[in-house]
Amino acid sequence: MGCMIKPKKLPRDPNSRAFAIMQYATGQIQPTPEETAIPREVFTKSGSEGGKLRAANLTKKRRSEIATKAAEMRWKKKS
Repeated sequence: MGCMIKPKKLPRDPNSRAFAIMQYATGQIQPTPEETAIPREVFTKSGSEGGKLRAANLTKKRRSEIATKAAEMRWKKKS
């Protein structure tokens, strides 16, 4: 599993920030592929694991409460 690499932060000063954005927009500064790429495995693996872990930790009563609330919201009249 790879790690997400954050791109460089833009400056806080409004003038410097505008200048940096202009440089990125015109192609004078190119972000590296490592800065822009987020490995797909990060999202697919964590999403599938998270649902299973949450289901394992919820009691049957709590799952029923969540489902009942969802059904009420789904069928609630819109006013």
